[in-house]
Order: sequence, then structure tokens, then C-alpha cells
Amino acid sequence: MTSEVFVIDDDLAMRDSLTFLLETAGYAVRTFECAQKFLDEMPRHAGGVILTDICMPGIDGIELLRRLKAADGKTESAVVVITGHGDISIAVEAMKLGAVDFLEKPFDDDRLFSVIKSAAITDSKSKGALSPEAASRIQSLSQRERQVMLGLVTGLSNKMIAENFDISPRTVEVYRANAMAKLQVNNISELIRLAIRSGMIEG
Repeated sequence: MTSEVFVIDDDLAMRDSLTFLLETAGYAVRTFECAQKFLDEMPRHAGGVILTDICMPGIDGIELLRRLKAADGKTESAVVVITGHGDISIAVEAMKLGAVDFLEKPFDDDRLFSVIKSAAITDSKSKGALSPEAASRIQSLSQRERQVMLGLVTGLSNKMIAENFDISPRTVEVYRANAMAKLQVNNISELIRLAIRSGMIEG
């Protein structure tokens, strides 16, 4: 289990809630009310998980990721971002900048623990070239499955994808399920990661 989590959020109630939940689960938690305060202390931080909100005054979550990326390895922490419901395009941008996963509001406790627990492992696995097995899975997609997958990872809803290709939303759901099964991914964050690493969307 990752021993330390850095929570960055301008909402005091959210910081307190996350601290309580994570400490109850055995994590050491440090909180910051803004990204600048975290960055000021960043050289002393190594390892663990950074859990940051996207929408914050001053330096927001996306800008924080840009600065961490520009820091040239001064922190080895895996970054998880908290986004508003349906903000897939923002999640994609965050993952292009190095976030390993994202939490959509509202999220439940089990989802929080699952994401935090797997973040460091995901970070180490997500770096490097796409494996031949993963490349083969992508090649196995039909043209329509690939189109649906690209729609999903660019933030389109099932309804919007259906309208784009003149098919029913139910048919989109079938293609979506087939694509995720072929790619062996369990959720949208894994799908986004695979799309970025494969070059299907620009990283």
C-alpha cells in the first residue's frame, strides 16, 4: 500500500473528508489548500500519490501537472486528478500531462481507495513502449469499434457518437462493450491510457 497521499484542494470540507477517509484506511495524509503551497515544498516530496482537484483558483490541476512535468523528475509521485462529472476531455488532457488516473465527482469511497491503491503501480506500468500484446489487441478492433473508442476518449457521449455515425445509442453501447473487452480494459481511464500510449490520440 502507498504510505503517503498529498491532497491538494481549495475546499476545506473536501480536504477534511479525504483526510479522514484515507487516514482511516492507513495512509499518511498531507493536505494543501493550493497548488502553489505544494510546489513550494515539492523538492522534499518523493513517492506516494498526489490527489489534486482540477478546478482551483490560481494554479489549477492542469497547470500543476504542467509544472510537475517541467520539473524534470523532482517528484516521483503518481498524480490522480479529481474532475467534474463528464469532464472526459479534461481527464484526457490531464493524462497526457502525466496523471495516471482520475476520479469523477461524485465518487464513492471504494472508488477512491481503488484508484489510490493502484496509482503507483499504474504509473510504473504506463511508462514505456506499448507491448506487442496491447498493439495486437488494438489491431483486432473493427473500424466501427475503433471509431467508438476514439469518440469515448475524446469526451463524446454515446448519444453524440450515435449521431455522428447514424447509428442507435444502443448499438454504440454494444460496440463500446466489444471494444473494451477486446482491449482488456475495465474503465474509461484505462482506455484513455491505452489510446495515448498507442498514439491513437496525441500524447
